[in-house]
Amino acid sequence: MKLSDFDFHLPEDRIALRPARPRDSARLLHVGQGGALADHTMLDLPELLQPGDLLVLNNTSVIPAALTGERPARAVGGGGPARIELNLHTRVSEDSWRAFARPAKRVREGDTIHFPEGLSVTVMAKAEGGDITLQFNASGANLDAALEGAGNPPLPPYIASKRDADAEDRTDYQTLFSDPARKGSVAAPTAGLHFTDRLFAALEARGVATTQLTLHVGAGTFLPVKTENVSEHRMHAEWYEISEEAAAAINAAKREGRRIIPVGTTALRTLESAADNEGRVRAGSAETAIFITPGYCFRVTDALLTNFHLPKSTLFMLVSALAGLEVMQGAYSHAIARGYRFFSYGDACLIERG
Repeated sequence: MKLSDFDFHLPEDRIALRPARPRDSARLLHVGQGGALADHTMLDLPELLQPGDLLVLNNTSVIPAALTGERPARAVGGGGPARIELNLHTRVSEDSWRAFARPAKRVREGDTIHFPEGLSVTVMAKAEGGDITLQFNASGANLDAALEGAGNPPLPPYIASKRDADAEDRTDYQTLFSDPARKGSVAAPTAGLHFTDRLFAALEARGVATTQLTLHVGAGTFLPVKTENVSEHRMHAEWYEISEEAAAAINAAKREGRRIIPVGTTALRTLESAADNEGRVRAGSAETAIFITPGYCFRVTDALLTNFHLPKSTLFMLVSALAGLEVMQGAYSHAIARGYRFFSYGDACLIERG
């Protein structure tokens, strides 16, 4: 497979900079068997599902991982003060994180960067691509509290390049069911952003069940595929956990022939990573770097609720694996022509497995 196989043209005005209000008023494209397409809204979701279906939600909580600080002028080696933007992506220890820095050329090992609320970091190491390792002047719960004051929601680049994060994003970029005890994501599981209390009530009335797992969304969300040969791309690992209760609910649905429908690619990747060859899901925690492309044999997933993804992204490859590349190319062409809104704050699609 070539990277160019997963390319498509998306007009700039299709990129959503704010979510639909209310959340459940977002549009929903139903991609059925054989590529049949139907236009709906999220409030139609209960009628598109079957009684007994099991929705699997990712209850991770997004941290304010976007930081803007100042690196003072260096006493040795020259260089005046510099404004540095950081996006935390992987926690290393109680007081250390890996992060992407911009502009990376203004950062060296040994530099100190100062942020609001008295928070500061020392740059411990620097790798390619602006990936740096940081040690904070706070640790554990104290560091988490300091980040709440000094950080901002980590909006993806296609939004952050067009506007600054603000107070609305602190709510908008968090799902209704995010668990404050499950903080750790540096990007939202965006398919879950469309859910509201009234939508959950309608799903319950329809007989649709739900369960939850946790995957902390990490660096792979931000990184483009750079190799034309898709098989050469390597995913970043992300941590997940599935409780005994959730595993039992998923395995019962599988055993009873009920459909299992992850909400978002993060929930799907967790399920497929934790399943054995018979589709039984194991409880526990681990890291996954699963990379799903066309030809993959799905073990658990029967359908997927997800947003519209970037051209040439690993997530567009994933949905193409689920429904077929030609089907998804047709669905995306339809969505673009009909004015659907794309990416994290955009509209959704319900995709049946091909």
